[in-house]
Amino acid sequence: MSIQSSFSTSKYQVGLIGVGVMGEALISGLVSARFPKAQIVFSEKRSDRAREISTKYGARAVELQSLVKESDVILLVVKPQDLGELLASIAPDLKKRALLVSFAAGKTTSFISQKVGPEISVIRVMPNTATLIGLGMAAMSIGTNVSDEQAKLVADFLATCRKVISIDESLQDAVTAVSGSGPAYFFAFVEEMIKSGISLGLSSDEASTLAIQTIIGSAAMLEQSGKNPTTLRENVTSPNGTTAAALKVFNDAEFGDIIKKAMTAARDRSQELA
Repeated sequence: MSIQSSFSTSKYQVGLIGVGVMGEALISGLVSARFPKAQIVFSEKRSDRAREISTKYGARAVELQSLVKESDVILLVVKPQDLGELLASIAPDLKKRALLVSFAAGKTTSFISQKVGPEISVIRVMPNTATLIGLGMAAMSIGTNVSDEQAKLVADFLATCRKVISIDESLQDAVTAVSGSGPAYFFAFVEEMIKSGISLGLSSDEASTLAIQTIIGSAAMLEQSGKNPTTLRENVTSPNGTTAAALKVFNDAEFGDIIKKAMTAARDRSQELA
C-alpha cells in the first residue's frame, strides 16, 4: 500500500499545537500526502494566523481543549522551554491511547511521559528547516507504548517531507548537532563565500549567484553521484592547484577541529535543554 493511499483512508485525527514555520510545513506535508483535511486540526491564538492556515490548507482551527480531547495524534511543535507547562495543561484531557509526537529540541520521551502519564504513546522527532520545501531530514525515536501502526504513520508522514531515519534516542542530541542545526552552518559558510567574493571584486549579485549555484550543484553531486564527499573533494583538487591552495588555508586553520567543536557545542546545548 502506498503512503498516499494509506493516508487517504486514515482513521486518525491529527492535531497540531504550534503552527509557526515548522508547524505549517508539517500541515503542508500532511495535505500533500492526501491526509484527509477534515481530520487535521490545529490550535492558534492569533485569529489572523488561524484564518491564514485554514484558508491555505483546509485544516480546522479549534480550541486547545477540543483539540486535545478529539485528536488521536498530537504534534507538539513548540519551544522546548514551553513544553513542560503545555504538557501539564493538556494531560487531563488526552485520549487514553493518544500519540504525542514532540518536535521540541532536547526534550526526551521520558520527560514527556512523566508529564502526561506512562500510558500515553510518545515519539520524539528532530526535523530541520528544509522540511519547509519538501527536502527535509528528520530523525525519529520511539518512546513508550507506541504501536507498530502508530510508528509507521509517523514515519510515512515524515517521509513526505523527504527523508526520515529511526534512531536510538540516546543519539538525538547528536542528530540535532548534525542535521537539526546543520542548515545554519551551511548558510553561514555561504554568507562568507559571498562576502569574500565581493572583497575580491565581484558585485553582490555576481558573488551570490556564483556561490549559491556552486553549493546547489555540489549538493546534487553528493546525492546523485554515489560518491562520498572525500572522493568528490579529491576529484576537484589538483596537486598544487587553486583548490589545493584554498584547502591548505582551511587545514592550517584547523577547519575540521572548528567544525567538531561547533557541532559538539550544539550537542551539549541540546543536552542542557533536556
